[in-house]
This record gives sequence, structure tokens and C-alpha cells, in this order.
Amino acid sequence: MNSSSKKIYFASDFHLGVPSFEESLVREKKIVRWLEEARKDAEEIFLVGDIFDFWFEYKRAVPRGFTRLLGKISEITDSGIPVHVFTGNHDMWIFDYLPQECGVILHREPTERTFGGKKFLIGHGDGLGPGDYGYKFLKKVFASKACQWLFARLHPNFGIWLANRSSGYSRSATGETDRIYLGDDKEWLIIYCKEYLEKVQHQDYFIFGHRHLPIDHTLPGSRYINLGEWMHHQTYAVFDGKELFLKKFEG
Repeated sequence: MNSSSKKIYFASDFHLGVPSFEESLVREKKIVRWLEEARKDAEEIFLVGDIFDFWFEYKRAVPRGFTRLLGKISEITDSGIPVHVFTGNHDMWIFDYLPQECGVILHREPTERTFGGKKFLIGHGDGLGPGDYGYKFLKKVFASKACQWLFARLHPNFGIWLANRSSGYSRSATGETDRIYLGDDKEWLIIYCKEYLEKVQHQDYFIFGHRHLPIDHTLPGSRYINLGEWMHHQTYAVFDGKELFLKKFEG
């Protein structure tokens, strides 16, 4: 970090587009206010997946909406502040539109960074840890060029409708598990973090989304932060060069 006054910001799981246009727009405006606040002292900003509840880039078309968010991100990157976007399980079909149009740095896998002498592992978190084998299989299918080519053959009106309907089923399936802490032995990302520390290397902080529950969990010589989501919690994390804090925006 270039200055002690600069900070690193992390947020995840905006899920813009649901449950209705009106509610999504209110949330989008709040996210834009957060970004405007963050840019005042941000060194870098990390948006860690599921920004959109669904996103697919056709060769000559992208989903409607989200102009306030995309405009604010473009404004921030134009000012020289890097904005990192991670693909999540709902928006893994982000391709080159956001990097080209908005100037973001796109990540498809967890990435390691060092800030203020502290090591961070940052990622959306989907498909990590034990279990969830059905989703892990589907993720490989959706990531395949063949699947993407086939989906692109669908007319956008039908393709986006179909994907939004599937996304709704996915939320219904997770149900209450997105709202409660399952315990150290059942939280897949905590298990993943522990195994990473034991078998791979030390990290001072693990920053993930996906779980939809704000979590600040102490590990041996490390911490796991789950960023929560913006439909109910409006939580984010900020690193000031020395300490990492999990905060709630506007109360």
C-alpha cells in the first residue's frame, strides 16, 4: 500500500436483479453510495462475486439494467483506482464486457495478495471445501466452452428468463442455511481454510463471499471473513493497512 491513509475494500453478493426491479434498484443505489464513500480513501476495491443474480454476455448484447453501478465502477477505474471483479456462481458468464467497458480486473479463481505485510486469499468461495458435489459438477459444465456456445444460441429473451427462473430455484433450495451459522464442523469454507493452512501455506486473512452470512471467524494465526450479502445485511470488509474490519453500511 502506498499510503497509510489508503484502504482496501471488499464486498460481495449484491445479487442485482432480484427479487424485483424496484427492490434491486434501491439496493443498487445503496451500493453506488457505498462505492462513492469507499473511493475517497480506497487503494483498491474488490467485488467478490455474484454482483448480478444472473449475467450472460451474448456477442452483441448484455443484460439490461445496472447502469448506475456500471457507471460508478467506470468512474472509479477511470480515476486510477483498481476495481477487481470475481465471478461467482450466479455471474460466472461475465466475459470481456466489464473489463473493456468498465476497466475492471477480472478474476475467475481465488487470488493471493499482500497488503501491509499481511497475506490475503480472496475468492468468491463457491465450490471450495468438502461436499456440494452436485454444484461442483455443474460448475465444470457451465464453465465449458460447449455449454456457453449452446446457451448463446438461445434468444436473449428466453435465455435470460430461463436463467433467472433457475436462479430462483437455487435460492429456494438453500433456504434457511443462508441465514444461520452451521457450526465449525459443517461450514465448508471454514474447513477449507483450516486445510489450506495445514497443507498449503499460511494466510493472514481468507476473504470469501457466497455464504450470504457475515462471518468473522478466528483460525490458528489467521482469520476467515465471509462478507455476507446486500439483500439483508449490506456488510463489507475494509483493511486499513494494519487491521481488517467487517462493517455494515448505513447502519
